[in-house]
Amino acid sequence: MPNSKKVRIRKRKLADALDNYIWQTDPDLARLNAIPVQEVQETTFDRYLAGYWNEIRHPSPDKHVFAIETLAGSHIGTCSCYNIDETRGEGELGIMIGNRDCRDKGYGADTVNTLLNHIYRATKLNRIYLKTLHSNHRAQRCFEKCGFTTCGHLSRDGCRFILMEISRQRWQERQ
Repeated sequence: MPNSKKVRIRKRKLADALDNYIWQTDPDLARLNAIPVQEVQETTFDRYLAGYWNEIRHPSPDKHVFAIETLAGSHIGTCSCYNIDETRGEGELGIMIGNRDCRDKGYGADTVNTLLNHIYRATKLNRIYLKTLHSNHRAQRCFEKCGFTTCGHLSRDGCRFILMEISRQRWQERQ
C-alpha cells in the first residue's frame, strides 16, 4: 500500500475492530456522516464485530476499505473507495479520521491524496466522487486542497450535501 508524508493505508485487521466500533458509534462522527445518532448507538459491539469480520473475510468487489495509520503505526481512522462501477469508470471516496487528536493536523488531506494515488495507479477508474454535508466546511476545504471540485448538490433524508469529484486527468495534472 502507498505511504506518504504522514500516513500509511493498509488492509484492515481484526485488531482494528474496537477502534472502528468506537468511531462508528461516536455521536459527533455520526452527525458528520449524516447517520442518525440513535441508529449508531443501537449497534452492539458483537453485532458490529460479526459484520466487520465478515467484510474482511469476504470483501465486496465494489468496495475497498482500508485502515489509516500514522507512520509511527497508530491506527487513526478508515478510508474507502466504494460504489465502484467499472463500467462507468468511477467510485465514491470515504474517509474518517476517528482519532480526535489527529484532526486538523493534515492527516485527512494526506490520506485522501494517498488513497487517490492508490486508486489511480492500481485501477482503470477515471472519476472519484464524494458527498459531504453542506455544513462540513472542514471536510470541503480538505477535499478542495486535494483537487476535488464541486459538481452538484443533493438533498436526502433531510440533509443537504455537496457533491465533489476529481477526474483521473485532473489528478495527473496535479502530480
